[in-house]
Amino acid sequence: MSQTTKNALVPVKPNKPPARRSNGSRYDLVSDKVILTSREEVRKRLPDILGKALAMIWIDREFADVFARDPQGTLEAEGISLPENMAIEFQKPGTDRPRIVVYERRPNSNFKLRVLYLQLVMMAGR
Repeated sequence: MSQTTKNALVPVKPNKPPARRSNGSRYDLVSDKVILTSREEVRKRLPDILGKALAMIWIDREFADVFARDPQGTLEAEGISLPENMAIEFQKPGTDRPRIVVYERRPNSNFKLRVLYLQLVMMAGR
């Protein structure tokens, strides 16, 4: 089903994949460097970035392997910096639906607080 937007009331930009690989080694999760300095910035900006990462995990086996081994290092290589007290875990608990969890570590404590998590869920409707 193809639609033309020539006569559309609201202009529609051409669809682009959520993230794409360029130059064979870099994944364009963000266009510029992103330095997150607070919990509020993490909650506001990181879900979009991690959503792109999850989409890439579903379609790109190489990216999935790299991200699973070192999610925080993968984001840092893409120019995405988190506050020092934040950590990212990649989880795939007994299901094919991977999940990314962001934790905040408390000073002088082994306790960590979940800030957010993302998981792709597909739903079919009729």
